[in-house]
Amino acid sequence: MTENLTRCRWANPANPLYLAYHDEEWGVPCHDELRLFEMLNLEGAQAGLSWETILNKRASYRAAFDQWDAEKIAAYDADKVAQLLANPGIVRNRLKVAAAITNAQAYLRLRASGTTLDAWLWAYVGGQPLAPEAGPRPARTALSDRISKDLSKLGFKFVGSTIVYAYMQGIGMVNDHDPACFCRQQR
Repeated sequence: MTENLTRCRWANPANPLYLAYHDEEWGVPCHDELRLFEMLNLEGAQAGLSWETILNKRASYRAAFDQWDAEKIAAYDADKVAQLLANPGIVRNRLKVAAAITNAQAYLRLRASGTTLDAWLWAYVGGQPLAPEAGPRPARTALSDRISKDLSKLGFKFVGSTIVYAYMQGIGMVNDHDPACFCRQQR
């Protein structure tokens, strides 16, 4: 029974999507290229909002952004941008929509250079998740500062250090589950 498990304090027990995200995704090492690209864009969309808001819109984002097909997104034109900005299922912020298109283009350039987002990201941690000492979670670290700077150099947008650290947590590059959380030892 998952309802009696001790979880991180931030996991909203009233939202089944949020609990499933906490229990099954957050902090789990991810090497799926599509999910890595999706999460990078969703973390950027979250800037200034709660993650729960974005998580609740995740299915709408997938539909609106062609299941995160980078080739399709990279080719979006003004008509498609207007359609996205009229879509109440996503965050209708012109800069965030433009960032997803720019990120798709940057992602495709990365792939054309002969590497994957998976290989590129996980090289920063030697392929192994970081397991910081239990304590207050930082909003950013020296490593997220470095990855943020490197992503920016590659042309990615909405990849500030705080966003990148949240991304690292979400894709399991770092295990920041609370010490008492049942997930901390599983990861």
